[in-house]
Amino acid sequence: MTQANITWIEGVIVETEIHMSIVELSQAASASEDLIMDWVSEGVLSPSGSSPQDWRFGGDSLSRTKTALRLSRDLEINTPGLALALQLLDQISNLKAQLIRIGNNSTEKS
Repeated sequence: MTQANITWIEGVIVETEIHMSIVELSQAASASEDLIMDWVSEGVLSPSGSSPQDWRFGGDSLSRTKTALRLSRDLEINTPGLALALQLLDQISNLKAQLIRIGNNSTEKS
């Protein structure tokens, strides 16, 4: 008899059009509000609004917050380092998207 391996994947789908308050982002990401405020002041997160009570975070802020939490925990990166690391990850993602577009355009012309 063969044994089947079962892998469970758990996730949450958050649309980018959703806007969360700092309290909602804090709860969704399991991060303290103080930490989120520190990250906003360093440029790790960029909410709309002028004060913490008015801040609204897009759905993409949730994944960015979770990535920042992993980097700070696993690699012990400080807040200024997080801002730089996330900026570099964004650049890599943009470059990959450009390569895909270039690849798609060249195959369409062939």
